[in-house]
Amino acid sequence: MFNIQKLTLSLLVVSAMAVPAMAQAPDITGTYVNDTGRTKVRLSDCGAGICGTVIWMSNPVNDVNNPDASKRDRPVVGIQAVTLKPTDSGTYTGSLYNTENGKTYSGKAKLSDKGIQLSGCVLGGLLCKDSTWRRVD
Repeated sequence: MFNIQKLTLSLLVVSAMAVPAMAQAPDITGTYVNDTGRTKVRLSDCGAGICGTVIWMSNPVNDVNNPDASKRDRPVVGIQAVTLKPTDSGTYTGSLYNTENGKTYSGKAKLSDKGIQLSGCVLGGLLCKDSTWRRVD
């Protein structure tokens, strides 16, 4: 009987240690400034993923390079430019809209101690450009 109690106690201790670790999973939501310092994006929960909306630009412009001509007069501030879904703890995949050239790229994001490391790719991931966004909130 003593061994069953000891085993039960051990399982409870291990379970109690695992709960705080799961509760402290990295949180990607927040406000970030891009690597040029000219744009801020707020990442927030939206359905089953994370959406990123442009909330500030040092030099606000319209979405003049959008492939949809009907959207070229809209301000970039307010555009949802990032859509991500979690794949692992702290890792996400989705799409990234580049407001500077009007193109949407398949993307990856990963939390790091510096902020978020983003990678936008074309040609099935053969050509990628990396960027690190710094958390500002």
